[in-house]
Amino acid sequence: MKATQTSKSFSTKTLEFSTAFWFTVVFISQMIFAYYILFLYGKNGIQGNFEKWNSATPHGFQTGDLKGNIIFGIHVALAGIITLGGVLQILPKTREIAPKFHRINGRIYIFSAFLISFAGLYLSWIRGSVGGLIGSIFITANAIIIMVCAYNTLRFAIARKFVIHQQWALRLFLAMSGVWLFRVGLMLWLAIHQAPVGFDPDTFQGPFLNFLGIMVYIMPQVFVEMYFRAKKSTTNNAKFGMATFLIITTIGIAIGTFAATMGMWLPRL
Repeated sequence: MKATQTSKSFSTKTLEFSTAFWFTVVFISQMIFAYYILFLYGKNGIQGNFEKWNSATPHGFQTGDLKGNIIFGIHVALAGIITLGGVLQILPKTREIAPKFHRINGRIYIFSAFLISFAGLYLSWIRGSVGGLIGSIFITANAIIIMVCAYNTLRFAIARKFVIHQQWALRLFLAMSGVWLFRVGLMLWLAIHQAPVGFDPDTFQGPFLNFLGIMVYIMPQVFVEMYFRAKKSTTNNAKFGMATFLIITTIGIAIGTFAATMGMWLPRL
């Protein structure tokens, strides 16, 4: 019995370590991404260099489309806000040390989730997505998932069912991280192959991008459910399996972040 209890304790600690490892790498990666967003879009927007928005987003600034330009500006401003606020929101220490900040930041995060989703839908279907129709479909799926998660996060917080609320908050965080994760995943793929394998870089369409869209916009909701079940599981295999998955995923995020930082984000600033 003691050996079993010790083994279970070790599997739990392994899962906790892998979770902390994942969060640390994600935190660093998203802070770099937030810096990139704020300086590329924020700084150039303040200085009036709106054309530089198109260095990263072909449909970012369009002459004569005041409404669309304002919506895009709001969209990227919210992207910076949620990237900075998201990792702080799911950090347990934030709830313990600064509960008031957690509540205020949470309200801003929820409001931003709905607003950025509507803005993304407008930009995707009115201005067009970089990936064409398939890209617009993935963005729409991501927007729906975000709004469902945001609604439930708020609903269970109001009901004071905080355990369920925290689970939905993590689901929301993953849904809101889709755009960041898409870039990290793309640069990881390019770092491995050293070429645009599985997609056309001009049309930005192809089987790999379809696969990547599923993996970053939809599958995180499946993976997080597996994570919740692994935490509750009384078997070591479930915990060790999820811990292994998290460690491998985190290493991939770290490599993709480095590739994105050096090959995409810093060169555009």
